[in-house]
Amino acid sequence: MRVELFDFDLPPENIALRPASPRDSARLLLAPGNGAMEDHVVRDLPGLLRAGDVLVFNDTKVIPAQLEGMRGEARIGATLHKRQGLRQWQAFLRNAKRVRAGDRIDFGAGVTAIAGPRDEDGGVTLDFEGDEPVEILLERAGRMPLPPYIASKRPTDERDRSDYQTMFARKDGAVAAPTAALHFTPDLMAALDQAGITTETLTLHVGAGTFLPVKADDTDDHRMHAEWGRIDAATVDRLNAARAAGGRLIAVGTTSLRLLESAVDKDGLIRPFADETRIFITPGYRFKAIDGLMTNFHLPKSTLFMLVSALMGTDRMRAVYGHAIETGYRFYSYGDSSLLLPQRSV
Repeated sequence: MRVELFDFDLPPENIALRPASPRDSARLLLAPGNGAMEDHVVRDLPGLLRAGDVLVFNDTKVIPAQLEGMRGEARIGATLHKRQGLRQWQAFLRNAKRVRAGDRIDFGAGVTAIAGPRDEDGGVTLDFEGDEPVEILLERAGRMPLPPYIASKRPTDERDRSDYQTMFARKDGAVAAPTAALHFTPDLMAALDQAGITTETLTLHVGAGTFLPVKADDTDDHRMHAEWGRIDAATVDRLNAARAAGGRLIAVGTTSLRLLESAVDKDGLIRPFADETRIFITPGYRFKAIDGLMTNFHLPKSTLFMLVSALMGTDRMRAVYGHAIETGYRFYSYGDSSLLLPQRSV
């Protein structure tokens, strides 16, 4: 499909630079498959779902994966995006032409790394020197990797250390937050439980590739970035049992959705999974694992807008986004949310 089919105009004033406070006061646009649209707030969610439904969250934890350093006289920026080994991470470099394999980059605070050769995704492998765990080095020298559409408008600050982390964050390894879950609070979780709506977690370590633009003119020519995920056997059993009993599986975020769809078999049964996924979902894809999606509003021509268009239909999502823009919904990572329920799940 032509990538230009997924373009739309977004006024810059619709881009959120800070999250709503409290988190569950963010707006929520309900878009069922019957063509209707309803304006809500996130704390209304228990009344919009049914008893027996399951919300599936991503428990990955964002690490302070952005580093600024020097290679000789050259200033080098690095964004880690995928662990390769105990002390090795793949990274995208800024000013990468000034770095050759074998060069040492000094990131300050006693943190240094040796650059490897360029990889097929356009980054390099950084081999961190010393004996301390890389996570400790990053706490010393790194900062939170805010998306470029926020970082270009304001500097990262201490608030982002908590704002850009979900309440479910447990497992270090992401360099971008699963932002749909940023809207949840303990009070909202208690209300969901009281309404008979259960929750499960899986792990997909979101990589910096999620922010890379689609440079191809046709979706068939786009190479999707790889991300590592895991769903254990006990979680799989509960998800399959809930669906067999008539409950709907609602992915909270495109990361949860992509991992579930990577783990499902042709008969619609979710299987245990521990591997990388490069799944790229575009219109024409047949969803097998999920019945709905809660997600923020995405960039024009992004793989994520293609994904929601596959779920609901491109014309439908254009109408949903048009309503969101016209009525002042806030877009992107710190923005408002949508609840997408295709016709089959309403």
